Amino acid sequence: MAVKASGFIGKSAISVHLDFSSFPVKFSCFKQFSVSTPKPLVVLSVALSPPARTVESPPVGYRKNVGICLVGPCRKIFTASKIHIPDTWQMPQGGADEGEDLRNAAFRELREETGVTSAEFIAEIPNWLTYDFPREVKDKLNRKWRTSYKGQAQKWFLFKFTGKEEEINLLGDGTAKPEFKVWSWMLPEQVIEHAVYFKRPVYEHVIKQFNPYFVDEENDSMNSSKD
Repeated sequence: MAVKASGFIGKSAISVHLDFSSFPVKFSCFKQFSVSTPKPLVVLSVALSPPARTVESPPVGYRKNVGICLVGPCRKIFTASKIHIPDTWQMPQGGADEGEDLRNAAFRELREETGVTSAEFIAEIPNWLTYDFPREVKDKLNRKWRTSYKGQAQKWFLFKFTGKEEEINLLGDGTAKPEFKVWSWMLPEQVIEHAVYFKRPVYEHVIKQFNPYFVDEENDSMNSSKD
């Protein structure tokens, strides 16, 4: 696994990139394979969790939140590790302000957390997905937010990254406190495998819903390589 760091300012790095391409073949880029039929989404080493809960509107007691699945080259998804929680990887997400358009909130959170502005909207999951906080997480976050949330209700969006990697900046756009210390492009099954356990059912549902678009992106990549 290669590590690439870039953009040092003063005492901290703007962006540290982990390259998972040196992992076994099951995690490698799919360009060399035929895509006449969709490939298995989750490798056998990833145990499926109970199904995610889907609702038409955020339940009482759940924080309204948006999640961003940013797909880049070769069917891979932007994933990052939290600064203060070791070995936890997730896709960008964040709270939506009262009355804020949810798609705009997703763009805003993406920009605030990753610095990315070169992104094209692809799809949205129609229902809300919820997860509960474990007790220790719930107590910590509610003290921080001065709230009494049970968990989060998320609306998920799929974006295609259209920029260059130099644009990715974990200091974000400077309007919010940085949340991530390192990032990587991961295949869908890697995203699920590296997710914290209480978010895994939501991630499995998100990946399943967006999977047809990942296959399309893979076809586009293969066609471009033949030009």
